[in-house]
Amino acid sequence: MRVRNVVAALVGVAALFLGSGTAGADPLPVPYQFLAGVPLELTNPGGSAPGSNDWSCKPTAEHPNPVVLVHGTAGNRQTNWATYAPLLANEGYCVFSLTYGAHEELPWPLSAIGGMKPMDQSAAQLGAFVDQVLTATGAEKVDLVGHSQGTLMPTYWVKFLGGADKVDKYVSLAPVWKGEGAFDLDRNAAALRAGGMDVAGAALAPLCGACGQLVAGSPFMNAVRDGGVYEPGITYTNIITRYDEIVIPYTSGYEEGPNTTNLVVQDFCDRNFGEHLSIAGEPVAAALVLNALDPANQRPVPCVFVPPVFG
Repeated sequence: MRVRNVVAALVGVAALFLGSGTAGADPLPVPYQFLAGVPLELTNPGGSAPGSNDWSCKPTAEHPNPVVLVHGTAGNRQTNWATYAPLLANEGYCVFSLTYGAHEELPWPLSAIGGMKPMDQSAAQLGAFVDQVLTATGAEKVDLVGHSQGTLMPTYWVKFLGGADKVDKYVSLAPVWKGEGAFDLDRNAAALRAGGMDVAGAALAPLCGACGQLVAGSPFMNAVRDGGVYEPGITYTNIITRYDEIVIPYTSGYEEGPNTTNLVVQDFCDRNFGEHLSIAGEPVAAALVLNALDPANQRPVPCVFVPPVFG
């Protein structure tokens, strides 16, 4: 009997690290700390966060839509999602994440920095990745969970590249619907454009083609906002923090629309001091994401102290 118990324990440990071919594998550790993804990249360059990119995973009846995680500027499929990949896998979802917009021609670690190329190019990458997910899982649609640039870039795919019929729920952490405002980029860029110059976009483009596009009033932002950022048939949830130091004012992430819910994490917990980074790795926002993905099974939203940056 003791030998049998030891064997069973070893099998359990193996399953913990290897996962299974279907949603519902044994629980994975969930670090509620945004920067927990950095050591993963250092020890496993180019890898995927635990719980994600199991291409043999088949969705369950409870969670028929695979979840595609879309990282932010300078993130990747591993560094951005150390919390959400295992969390969602533990909940029974098939979880997938890509690195988009990276300069893959550069040596690592520069090649691991995603979200650098123009968002229209990244949107095409996202579309190809979603098609791969749908083919592998047999699902009809995906749910998107994006952070920062990953809340805006997919809209280009949805509106202009045929993605509208492939998305059910679109959940945004620290959304950028009206543009970023850090370092007065919005105001300065507007002043330059009024003088006939787009210096902000031109200066940032060689390294980060997406950065200038994220500024309010940029041609990309105007194109995405023209006619509204939302598409009929998709359910949108925006999860916002009052302490966002990148999306300024934080209400730039607040966008009314049909089938849309806007949530501010501090309305659920005044001990939450999470900002633009930590919102993608802290338990208050995580509970809101789970409720957005599974509205029929709402869970209590915890109220715990959340520090800036570290989550």
